[in-house]
Amino acid sequence: MPKNKILIITRNLPPLIGGMERLNWHIADELSHNHDVILLSHNKGKEIAPSKCNFYGVRLNPLPIFLILAFLKTFFICLTQKPDVLFAGSGLTAPIAVFWAKIFRKKSIVYIHGLDIATNHPIYNFIWVPAIRMANKIIANSTPTFDICITKAVQKNKLAIIHPGVSFPPKSRDEQLIQQLKNQYELQDKKILISVGRLTERKGLNEFIDLSFSEIVKAIPNTVLLIIGDTPNQSLNKNLQSKELILSTVKKHNIENNIIFTGNISDNEVLSSFYYLADLHIFPVKHIPDDPEGFGMVAIEAAAHGTPTVAFATGGIVDAVKQNESGWLVEKNNYEALTKQTIMALKQTKNIEQCQNFAKRFRWGTFGQKIKAQL
Repeated sequence: MPKNKILIITRNLPPLIGGMERLNWHIADELSHNHDVILLSHNKGKEIAPSKCNFYGVRLNPLPIFLILAFLKTFFICLTQKPDVLFAGSGLTAPIAVFWAKIFRKKSIVYIHGLDIATNHPIYNFIWVPAIRMANKIIANSTPTFDICITKAVQKNKLAIIHPGVSFPPKSRDEQLIQQLKNQYELQDKKILISVGRLTERKGLNEFIDLSFSEIVKAIPNTVLLIIGDTPNQSLNKNLQSKELILSTVKKHNIENNIIFTGNISDNEVLSSFYYLADLHIFPVKHIPDDPEGFGMVAIEAAAHGTPTVAFATGGIVDAVKQNESGWLVEKNNYEALTKQTIMALKQTKNIEQCQNFAKRFRWGTFGQKIKAQL
């Protein structure tokens, strides 16, 4: 494979927290093993960008300033570094990558997440969606995202599906840390549900607590829900759920002792230990057509640690959870079915080997090979 110089343009990069941020970090990391990678993102991304990448930063906020500065800096990089490929890490930066790729006669690739193509915002549909269509290659993160691309008139021969990846094998079990967390959060003799992710409207945690978890506690009183995550500060999606809103629902059902907020966890050892100690990962994403869940990396991360997921069958989650193998999918927005399935799952022993065999297919090395094949 010839060595390319690749410019990746993305706003979504750690230390911002989220699946898209982790994904873009790994895209840069995987490509940097065989190619020269230039990474253009927000200034703070330099702190933990992959070591082999040549990093350029611009201001994160406000968003229009980020886009303008990224547009100008892309022009500068194209003039001075002469990249062969311009890669947009999401639909947001697609116009920048596609425009300058056309000007400099280079290849453009756009990685598309569900909301990147499903949104009905008129300005986005006027500017961003046509730019996505003009890219040389469009990579969808799931089958449903692929299908939405087709409905938005993206040419099928430009499209590929490459699911986000997972670190596999996962970090080894640290029994001392697991015991420490159990002591800290008083989790002995508990059935432990975990939710991992940002507190947004789409994630549906408040509705899950109101319509399902309150019933689950009645059936299995020693069940505890660990909520790992917080309301995102830098999210472009303003449909958020606050901790205060969720707490008001918790109080309504008098289940304060069954809910634990840990906040965001950036320590991978701690997060890994939470996945290990959990009996079940709950992923109650709501079905919102113009705000779909693109994939659901947390379901794969849970499976890598041997922890199954119960989720609604919506968006890209249908690719991220294998029925009766890495978890269970129930009819979208059917909270009664979600309640019943969660209770059933909590009453049986999790099949660690089965979950991990499914997760193994998504390891980052495999993901990287598929991305490189699109260059």
